[in-house]
Amino acid sequence: MIYLKAFVFAGAFCALAQIILDKTKLTPGHITVIFVVLGAFLDVFNIYDRFVLWAGGGALVPILSFGHNLTHGALQGYNSDGVLGLFSGTLDLTAAGISAAIIFSFFMALIFEPKD
Repeated sequence: MIYLKAFVFAGAFCALAQIILDKTKLTPGHITVIFVVLGAFLDVFNIYDRFVLWAGGGALVPILSFGHNLTHGALQGYNSDGVLGLFSGTLDLTAAGISAAIIFSFFMALIFEPKD
């Protein structure tokens, strides 16, 4: 059942992004920013944590979870270390994802050639 919930949650946001792309003049960059900000907004009001409990990994994979992790880390850092914790807490939760994106991008750039 958890696989179905994960698929439904992640699939719903993928479908929403595709509908936005098809019906508006927004670019994928705009949609990415909207979803990151939406994830951060939902985390501020402790709504996204409920999605994580319900959908499991389906809520941790989409771009929404990056906004959730940024905000969650900043709030945890602020509670433990004050204002400087805003920055360190954000990096604590997102470092693995950012590092993986950089490393995989580097290897893909070595393997594939860019288009003209």
